[in-house]
Amino acid sequence: FSARSRCPKRRRRPCRRRRRPMADAPAAESAQEDVIVDPWTVSGNINYDKLIEQFGSQPLTPALIEKFERVTGRTAHTWIRRGIFFSHRDLDAILDNHAAGKPMYLYTGRGPSSESLHLGHLIPFHFTKYLQDVFRCPLVIQMTDDEKFLWKDLQLDECHRLAAENAKDIIACGFDITRTFIFSDLDYIGSMYPNIVRIQKAVTYNQVRGIFGFDDSCNIGKHAFPAVQAAPSFPSSFPQIFGTRVDIPCLIPCAIDQDPYFRMTRDVAPRLGFLKPALLHSKFFPALQGATSKMSASDESSAIFCTDSQKQIRDKVNRYAYSGGRETVEEHREKGGDLATDISYQWLRFFLHDDAELARIGDEYSSGRMLSGEIKAELVKCLVPLVAQHQQARALVTDDVVKTFMTPRPLVGASAES
Repeated sequence: FSARSRCPKRRRRPCRRRRRPMADAPAAESAQEDVIVDPWTVSGNINYDKLIEQFGSQPLTPALIEKFERVTGRTAHTWIRRGIFFSHRDLDAILDNHAAGKPMYLYTGRGPSSESLHLGHLIPFHFTKYLQDVFRCPLVIQMTDDEKFLWKDLQLDECHRLAAENAKDIIACGFDITRTFIFSDLDYIGSMYPNIVRIQKAVTYNQVRGIFGFDDSCNIGKHAFPAVQAAPSFPSSFPQIFGTRVDIPCLIPCAIDQDPYFRMTRDVAPRLGFLKPALLHSKFFPALQGATSKMSASDESSAIFCTDSQKQIRDKVNRYAYSGGRETVEEHREKGGDLATDISYQWLRFFLHDDAELARIGDEYSSGRMLSGEIKAELVKCLVPLVAQHQQARALVTDDVVKTFMTPRPLVGASAES
């Protein structure tokens, strides 16, 4: 699910939500002053070590990264090595399963609420594409058009249309059509419904209120939705792919703000006779205005969109990208730039995959030899071909291709045997 990106405006919600911690994982704001991390809101200066402790996940250690490379025979992704994916639940068990030659599948998703995706939206899909190549396994991608209807001021038909439009951007990331099923909740929910009601029966109303902070002003669809996002974690939700099998583990790459959904899922799984899904958590992708704000599809100045032209990319970076440089050239030459707050450098950590070149830029900028305008130019040089390549790939995605990806069918790497 989307590597949550940070934007200047708090998201407006139609219901008031109480902030109550889970019994086994206190809400982030309970221990970090002015910090909020949940599926709808991310704000404040995030301490990721504290977040791991509060959510009860495990750090992605050098030893586990070494095991990943040894078991898969592949170099760990740049985002793993740079700590962008930093936390996990049961990744070691997934690796043991893979080493034994047993099947698995991947699950991620997208909430379609805008015509165009921005670069923050692409991160989980690029990473999931890498995982699909590594594990050569089936992948299911949930388009939560029902969720967006429940939370946003959008018409139901519009949410459904946006799901198909957003699917084109997702397909453009290069997923294997023989191993990938993209589905709209509105279209596919019938196949998942037996598992949805099993989950709903296993989770009480008070538990959902406590986990997600819902109150009496929230519509009943919101209270019911967590079970819909949980259901794809179980292979029997996809009978066309896995038949009735319940013994195929699931790995979910997502931003850590989505973890409450899957803590709930992992809690109910053993009671339903299912395997707990494993997770890989990413850090948040900062908005152009700075790391304490969240990128938003509704605020064009906070993001680079997949539809932006070369000029728009250059203008946005030069005008809006928060600088870690000093107030004067003389002070900058003396003290150097602040890599931790400079958005151009932070974005290069995501999108410049050449480690040596990133190290060179970091050294030049932090020493003061490179100025803010120059590091912004380095970012533009990195982003322009990335966005252009995506636009070219998307232009090749026809309605027929979308229809194939979104048709329930057997996938390579999965057995439909009971």
